[in-house]
Amino acid sequence: MEYYNHTSTDFILLGLFPPSRIGLFFFILVILIFVMSLIGNLSMILLIFLDEHLHTPMYFLLSQLSLVDLNYICTIVPKMASGYVFGNKSISFIGCGVQSFFFLTLAGAETLLLTSMAYDRYVAICFPLHYSTRMSKQSCVLMITGSWIMGSINAGAHTAYALHIPYCQSRDINHFFCDVPAMLTLACMDTSVYEYTVFVSTTLFLVIPFIIIACSYGRVLLAVHHMQSAEGRKKAYSTCTTHLTVVTFYYAPFAYTYLRPRSLRSPTEDKVLAVFYTILTPMLNPVIYSLRNKEVMGAFRRLIQGIIS
Repeated sequence: MEYYNHTSTDFILLGLFPPSRIGLFFFILVILIFVMSLIGNLSMILLIFLDEHLHTPMYFLLSQLSLVDLNYICTIVPKMASGYVFGNKSISFIGCGVQSFFFLTLAGAETLLLTSMAYDRYVAICFPLHYSTRMSKQSCVLMITGSWIMGSINAGAHTAYALHIPYCQSRDINHFFCDVPAMLTLACMDTSVYEYTVFVSTTLFLVIPFIIIACSYGRVLLAVHHMQSAEGRKKAYSTCTTHLTVVTFYYAPFAYTYLRPRSLRSPTEDKVLAVFYTILTPMLNPVIYSLRNKEVMGAFRRLIQGIIS
């Protein structure tokens, strides 16, 4: 039985991987995904910053999404990896609160940024003549600022609650990061009222944005259907369906996890589902939204040529 040297206020993150060869395999796989996510998102941020051809509203939003994803995965994976490698699975009470706050802030910002990007594509395809006015620099700044502010307010409220409720003697969080619903299972009080606020918050930050995104892409696909060019239709269909697939990968497991009542939740299932929206999505976003794009690849080639010359 493992022994953890920690104070009475420390939490223990039980982690994601079992101490076996299968666990080691999945750990290595997650580290590879982590490295790919770092490279992909850092590349997108640098390319958009350095190449003036990418100084457009769409890529401005993409740079913010990459920044969120970069911080998002760094909030979760390093602590999880150090706990697995060194066996020190304890995390201080304050450290748990800080991790929870940043996770919820970044998650909230990501959901709203994805919604903004869907709106950008909707305006660009359905109202191309109004694009410059609807997606002005001021509009983009407002969307990005609003995403960060609303995400941080939501995170602050949930984290403050989690840090002020009494916890029982057990401090073992059956998760790989300080997820508030997982922490609530250790509470020494009835949290049913708070669970209603989680339902409301999840609806506002996950369900409604996903409906908006689905409706936006629905209108886009309808507009694409009337395009004259068969090749253009095929490309647009491929792009939209790919975007919707990645968005669903993020929203569906997240919403399913947070909307279920505690009686129907399974720690193992919650951890598996959390992998989709904390680890896989930050890696997929730069690939799907950017690195497959001809403009981005052109910017990458120009950057390489500039370095060589």
